Amino acid sequence: MKSDADGPPESDRFADAPHPRETHGFFGHATAERELLEAFRQNKMAQAIIISGPEGIGKATLAWRLARFLLAHPDPTAPEVVSAHSLHVPAESPVSRRIAALALPDAFLLRREWNEKTKKHFTEIRIEDVRKLIHLFHHGSGGGGWRVAIVDSVDDLNRSSANALLKLVEEPPERSLFLLVAHQPGRILPTIRSRCRKLALGALSEAEIVEAIRALGPEWRDLSSERVAAAAAGAEGSVREALRLLDGDGVAFDASLKAMFARLPQVDWLAVHTLADRLTGRDNELAYETFMTALYRFLDRTVRQRAEQGASAASLAPYARAWDRITQAARDTEVFNFDKRALILSIFADLEEAARG
Repeated sequence: MKSDADGPPESDRFADAPHPRETHGFFGHATAERELLEAFRQNKMAQAIIISGPEGIGKATLAWRLARFLLAHPDPTAPEVVSAHSLHVPAESPVSRRIAALALPDAFLLRREWNEKTKKHFTEIRIEDVRKLIHLFHHGSGGGGWRVAIVDSVDDLNRSSANALLKLVEEPPERSLFLLVAHQPGRILPTIRSRCRKLALGALSEAEIVEAIRALGPEWRDLSSERVAAAAAGAEGSVREALRLLDGDGVAFDASLKAMFARLPQVDWLAVHTLADRLTGRDNELAYETFMTALYRFLDRTVRQRAEQGASAASLAPYARAWDRITQAARDTEVFNFDKRALILSIFADLEEAARG
């Protein structure tokens, strides 16, 4: 693979933080890591694994960690594998350096690609992206070792690209591994899901989030303890969300969004128009991402809490309809470059209708 170091932005990298393939610190998922290491030692490694859980908790970091280990130590009986306590491979190792540069022919990455025409990432992983992966996978060097493909994330596949990937997962070359990063595993094509081992990761603790942020580098180690702690407290177990909150007035912005959602079905339309102004424009994409993340978390939390309180399926249906409408409208806005102002207004109209039941 060629390096993207001087190329366009990467769809699976958050802002200026290290990419998961460049990240060697790993926090909060020791049990899952040991399970993978033991499966490899016993020669019981599945050929396809869905690594699922909330966004930003380390799923892709674990996928790249496993890929590095298998490509650095392809023999499960080797002394360094038998004696290993984790999947850690030093950053200075040749495999780590080549993976960081996307220059290892047996490591493959499938993600949303850059659209030179629009100067934005495609909203989906396209079927042509999967076909390119299939070609590379079957014509890669192999070298007698492992070939590892990471899909980040499988949520971005459309039906056509998912079906194309299914054919590769169904008939993989020998000593191949597919690692599918999934934020919403229930939406994965059932035929793919049935052929994969499932590895579910949970949210991180606030202390683990603080550790993970400090491990990202000097820029993050120099942040005040108070700011990092506040971001970790509001991140709901996600390092990615904590990094969003650390940007500018992120903590205060997140608190204002939660207050707007908490008032439903009452809507302060003046505040909504002010919010729409803030989220419009290319320079406000991070704030828009923070809003959409907070929105989906609100919907998820509301539905879960009401279900736990014994709410009927009929009473939850308005939220399901709102969720579907919002998801489709957000996708259309990205695909057709619609005005985000209209999207924000329609979202709160849908939320108001759902909350009134």
